Amino acid sequence: MNHFGRLFQINIYGESHGGGVGILLDGVKPGIPLSNEDFLIDLSRRKSGGLGTTPRIEPDEIKIVSGVFNGYTTGAPILLSFENTNTKSKDYSNLIDQPRPSHADYTAHVKYNGFNDYRGGGHFSGRLTLGLVSAGVVAKKMLKGVVFHTALSNLNGCSDKSKYQSILKNAVENHDSVGGIVTLTATGVEVGIGEPYFDSLESTISHLMFSVGGVKGIEFGVGFSGTSLKGSEFNDKIIDREGKTSSNNNGGINGGISNGNPIVVNVFVKPTPSIGKPQDTFDFKEDKVKTLEIEGRHDAAIILRAMVVLEACLAIALCDATLIYNSYKK
Repeated sequence: MNHFGRLFQINIYGESHGGGVGILLDGVKPGIPLSNEDFLIDLSRRKSGGLGTTPRIEPDEIKIVSGVFNGYTTGAPILLSFENTNTKSKDYSNLIDQPRPSHADYTAHVKYNGFNDYRGGGHFSGRLTLGLVSAGVVAKKMLKGVVFHTALSNLNGCSDKSKYQSILKNAVENHDSVGGIVTLTATGVEVGIGEPYFDSLESTISHLMFSVGGVKGIEFGVGFSGTSLKGSEFNDKIIDREGKTSSNNNGGINGGISNGNPIVVNVFVKPTPSIGKPQDTFDFKEDKVKTLEIEGRHDAAIILRAMVVLEACLAIALCDATLIYNSYKK
């Protein structure tokens, strides 16, 4: 449900327009230096304000409620919280009868018998990713020697970065949205991380990635491009005693277990479903299809702010898998 992890555990909570959002961490080792300043870089990467992002500006000031004493983690659960301060709930009142296309409005209403908080997407809002980013910061601290690199490798079908700004500008001017692909790389991951079958490293990474709203696809290594390769071309030849390979088509994972090469993940994030263009969708009150005009403050390219969230998810998955591996490692 709202819980993930076997040893490095996270429990997420909150709604977009409720009192606040946050995350509860358990399994964090004692003695790790941790302060509010440690979260600033990644939280700033998630902030809005640039071209293609929502005009909703929140301070996103983190509050460490528990689990840290005298600047160090205690080993007790760590509660990280954020207050909601800039909300305009009236923007969403019309969505009770006419849910937004490709959003969670309709499915959440049915699942929770109409008792769900629909304002700003409620519990399904991207605002909850503040907790994931925060958990990722702690996970990275526990993953000593692992370095993450995250890049936008495709926007609206274009891989030419020099065209990204014009694509974003066009989407904003036309009250539309765009999606794309984020490429994540983790180097320095030791060999042996990941468990057979249901807890394979691909499975646990994918599990977390798909918890992020808007994620619709994932690839490891060359992914679906590998369909054009023969086995002799796809296979990664081992070239030294450390397991280094001449290529990395498998994305650093064999048999669901890390092989010591960089973990490479490509994630497809769909265009933001909330757009300014009028859309035809069903009105349940009038029992017919009507034009919906969505108000509120939305991202033309949620993928821009999702990049650090996906990086956090990768870190969380690797942290939990590493703790599991080391729990029985000689």
